[in-house]
Amino acid sequence: MMQKKTAHIISHSHWDREWYMSLEEHRYYLIKLFDDLLEKLGEDANFHSFHLDGQTIMVDDYLEVRPEKEVEVKKYIREGRLIIGPWYILQDAFLTSSEANVRNLLYGMKTTKAFGQEGNLGYYPDTFGIYGQAPQLLKQAKIDVAAFGRGVTPTGFNNQVFHQDSYSSPYSELNWESPDGSSILGVLFANWYSNGNEIPVETEKAKEYWEKKLTESEKFAATSKLLYMNGCDHQPLQKNVTDAIKVANELFPEVEFKHSSFQQYIEEVKEELPEILQTIRGELRNQKTDGWSTLVNTASSRIYLKQANDRCQTLLERVLEPLGLLISDKKFHQDFAEYYWKLLMENHPHDSICGCSVDSVHREMTTRFSKVEKGALKFVEEEARGMATAIDTIHEREDAIPLVVFQTAGIARAEVIKKKVAVKKIYFDEINFKEIPEKLKGEILPSYILERADHSTVPVTVKDLGVNFGYDLPHDRFRRPYYAREIEVTFLYHSSNTVGYERCFLVPTEQGNKEEEEAFIWKEDETKLENENILVQFHDNGSYTLVDKRSGLEYKQLGMLEDTGDIGNEYMFKASGDGTRVTTENSHVTLNVLENTRDIASIEVTTSLSLPKEADERLKLEKENLVWHSLRKAGRSEEVEQLIVKSVMTLERKGEGLKVKMTMNNRAKDHRVRVLFPIGKSCSHHYADSIYELVKRPNKPESQWLNPSFDHHMQRFVSLNNSEKGLTVAGKGLHEYEINDDNTIALTVLRSVGELGDWGVFDTPEAQCLGENEAEYMVIPHQKDILSSGAYLTAYHYPLTSIVIQTNQKKGSASKVKELFTWEGDKLVMTACKPSLDGVSMVMRWFNPGGETEQLFLKAEDDNRIYRSTILEDKLDLVGEGTANIKVKPYEIVTLLIEASRINSLIN
Repeated sequence: MMQKKTAHIISHSHWDREWYMSLEEHRYYLIKLFDDLLEKLGEDANFHSFHLDGQTIMVDDYLEVRPEKEVEVKKYIREGRLIIGPWYILQDAFLTSSEANVRNLLYGMKTTKAFGQEGNLGYYPDTFGIYGQAPQLLKQAKIDVAAFGRGVTPTGFNNQVFHQDSYSSPYSELNWESPDGSSILGVLFANWYSNGNEIPVETEKAKEYWEKKLTESEKFAATSKLLYMNGCDHQPLQKNVTDAIKVANELFPEVEFKHSSFQQYIEEVKEELPEILQTIRGELRNQKTDGWSTLVNTASSRIYLKQANDRCQTLLERVLEPLGLLISDKKFHQDFAEYYWKLLMENHPHDSICGCSVDSVHREMTTRFSKVEKGALKFVEEEARGMATAIDTIHEREDAIPLVVFQTAGIARAEVIKKKVAVKKIYFDEINFKEIPEKLKGEILPSYILERADHSTVPVTVKDLGVNFGYDLPHDRFRRPYYAREIEVTFLYHSSNTVGYERCFLVPTEQGNKEEEEAFIWKEDETKLENENILVQFHDNGSYTLVDKRSGLEYKQLGMLEDTGDIGNEYMFKASGDGTRVTTENSHVTLNVLENTRDIASIEVTTSLSLPKEADERLKLEKENLVWHSLRKAGRSEEVEQLIVKSVMTLERKGEGLKVKMTMNNRAKDHRVRVLFPIGKSCSHHYADSIYELVKRPNKPESQWLNPSFDHHMQRFVSLNNSEKGLTVAGKGLHEYEINDDNTIALTVLRSVGELGDWGVFDTPEAQCLGENEAEYMVIPHQKDILSSGAYLTAYHYPLTSIVIQTNQKKGSASKVKELFTWEGDKLVMTACKPSLDGVSMVMRWFNPGGETEQLFLKAEDDNRIYRSTILEDKLDLVGEGTANIKVKPYEIVTLLIEASRINSLIN
């Protein structure tokens, strides 16, 4: 007897918080949806539940307008009829950092727990590809099932699904495995997450509807349990869905139709799963497709958003959170950390951070980024300043200036520090403020050395900044404006500290800092930068040859620019039909020396490209007629504009790579600018930084690939090598690259397009990114591949900086040096160092990027208990007291929780 099939119908609405309308425009319809939903839940006992798109922020957005509904909303969540989470927000997977993905889960599940909801699903309905470590993260959060719509099956225009066995799993149910071996059940929306939308009630229409839908679903289902998603993007509630289900049951007695939830569906599916399911390993990126609908080029749409996000993530993860381990008031810190994280994550949905929305959405995002950055920086500055006041800063010389250097990176490192210092302040309440500037201008500036806590000294370069206005905001009195004579000090700072601080002094010296010209990094006569590790020889066209002095390896013609027409949209790049390509190969550049000392040198290289002003008239017609981007043929205009590019090339003493900061005055439309890094002969694959993974990818696409471009996502860096040498390029908010046929890394630094490019005609003139644009990256040479050379550690450390606070001489009870812990694990990468959510423990996280087991040794205070932990900060097994020595398996993400008895008095 044939087993009766069950059709699980799950009501939902995929809620892009902002997309083709702004947040507040979409919110209007969200309130309508919620109002209808609450009414339905109250009056229809047969309406089982509603899935709130895997995110908790929908509830917050509703209650901001309807706060009086909070009790009712929470009641239905507890009853399992309003299903939220596990995420705070449905964020993009590849364009948000490893730790941002964890914070999203951490704060989302904090809410689901507070609301009393049990059971969670790893929900990725419309994520533009998913990172390979997702199964490991979900398993650590005790989630063993994920549902997703992309990455395995090709999708096309209007999310039409093209399911072919040669492309993907034969079933919608599959095993999904991370590099470390963690495996979960994957549920693919084989017919998209709208396959049960708008179910008819009328008999004839219902019969036709279900005959089609049942056939489509049965084709891919591994069990007798069929999944139907009753909803779509911003879909209003189908109020008569239970009536429609009743009609379906009458028409098809061989099928049980029921209003259901994912929890019910998954429980029943697990009872029938076949013994063997296809296993999909690692990243879900739609690589076995024609390549035209991967949405990968959202990585380069509105790059300014990605750069702001990178600054904010780095600030929260590597400064604000670690600093919280030193702050006595953990609750104060935790409240601010959660506030800034949630505000930042409002910019993380795929249609937001991907830059594929209308202009009004991204203007609001820019404001949010600014709020996070300014607020978090002020918090860090003031809390660090407060801690500095507790340190003894008395020096035998009254004119010595105390500086407290806070290390928050979690790793020992050397860096060149620049710090603005007020040599002398005169407050407005001391003398007539009009007299202060002239009085300060007469001050004679001495030379300085940096005296460290152990009394060793470091040479300092001083730059006079003149007289500037400032103000203090004391905690116990009214603001105090002043003028100050200021200098900028530059010095090379080595520290073995992980998280902590060191009290130093700027001490005047009569000897001065006599620098011999041959010790300078910039060699004017030879037009080259050179330090202990590398040499950079500049050429007339602005490219350069880089020599790794440690190995003698040479890299020629790096840094040339390439511009091509782009007639695609915010989602996908499409080269212009005429194939126009402009490079700086035959350009002539000018060089300008910005600074040159023993510790750092910066050279500004200026070049100009003559570019077509925009696409030709054909593109306008193609947009208006919704011509799919892969079929467009528009060329570029004959009228030209000049693209002025200024690249500041910086080499630091002891630096292991060349740092570059580009500014581009963009006046052209419909084009893409990339920087080229040829390596010569290379391997068949390369490496890229992803979420808790240094992922290995092929240089060439699969046989099904038709798109002439083969672009990829990266987090921090991409690396290409041959058997002898490798080259790694690390960026700040630069997430798109391609490995060209000539074994060249092509890094996208600017992309200009003029339309959203999805289901209608949505012009986005601000996506052309006219005006000033920036790009920052670091070029790192090394032997062999990035893993064996350890160059990935240099790339990860690239954006990290210490916090330096100037304070006054005074007595204090806190020690002059503080170090919270030390750790060893040469191959491991630290990603987090923060107070736990409950404020009583320290949380540290690493991942192993390689295929060999590594040893992690951690030393903290003697009375500290050290536990393994999940990513949600749940304690597992005790691994040590004071010290821990554990094995980290290949590709494993490991979190340790230090339960410190003195956690609330760490600076005493």
